[in-house]
Amino acid sequence: MTSPDSMTVFDRALVRRRRDRAVAEFTDHAFLFEEIADRLADRLEDVIRPFPLALDVGCHDGAMGRILKGRKGIERLVACDLSPDFARAAGGPGNPTVAADEEFLPFAPGSFDLVVSNLSLHWVNDLPGALVQIRQALKPDGFFCASMLGGQTLAELRRCLFEAEMEVSGGVSPRVSPFAEIKDAGGLLQRAGFALPVVDSDVITVTYSDAFALMRELRGMGETNAVLARRKVPATRSMLFDAAQRYAQLYAEPDGRIPVTFEVLYLAGWSPHESQQQPLKPGSGQIPLGDALKGGGIH
Repeated sequence: MTSPDSMTVFDRALVRRRRDRAVAEFTDHAFLFEEIADRLADRLEDVIRPFPLALDVGCHDGAMGRILKGRKGIERLVACDLSPDFARAAGGPGNPTVAADEEFLPFAPGSFDLVVSNLSLHWVNDLPGALVQIRQALKPDGFFCASMLGGQTLAELRRCLFEAEMEVSGGVSPRVSPFAEIKDAGGLLQRAGFALPVVDSDVITVTYSDAFALMRELRGMGETNAVLARRKVPATRSMLFDAAQRYAQLYAEPDGRIPVTFEVLYLAGWSPHESQQQPLKPGSGQIPLGDALKGGGIH
């Protein structure tokens, strides 16, 4: 399924290969996935209802499944990932796994009580179409809860690579993948047909010894650049050393370590059902707008 306004930004085959490559040592680099899985699970605790059948889209090594085990009335959790190797790694007793592309989900409409997705959807080309498929896979009044990297992620690295490449080669190419902005995420949920959509964000700062340690971490996560418009030849040593030096000069803390920004967007919404609270129609307010403004303390 492809939405009319979808764009092809990422090389999805390359995303899959990099995830496959990351599986063997992923646990050494999975801190962010585990931390955000825990935060997503905490958000689910605010929803007072059980979810017997759940789907984990873009499961990586199964961090969400491990954290949700025994919680929220989940009796069975299906884990799927673009990478067949990750899908196998996420499996467990009674929890089937599927190798599946987020853009072409192989599930019947109305299958799941809950769909979760942890730090995977920012690699999807057709995000509106993927969200529609997720909503369709939910039962009526089913719940969707996800995290994805947002626009401020790796802002420091992006700047330093941009400036270094301009200095060394006189031009620039995409060296860090683009990420969605929070102002767009709520609209995407609405367009996909979710009821009562909610979007918020966290900014997490992590420190590394230097830019090369950060680049090794991103490779270990399977999160290195997969933009189709990237230069197909590796960055030169001189450019990488220039970028690392700039990073240290611009951002290093007193102890010499460099900070790295990860912005995480949290998306939530419900599959529509007649029992849900409905938004008021325009013009159906019970009091004049002027009175509402006075009551709100606006002068």
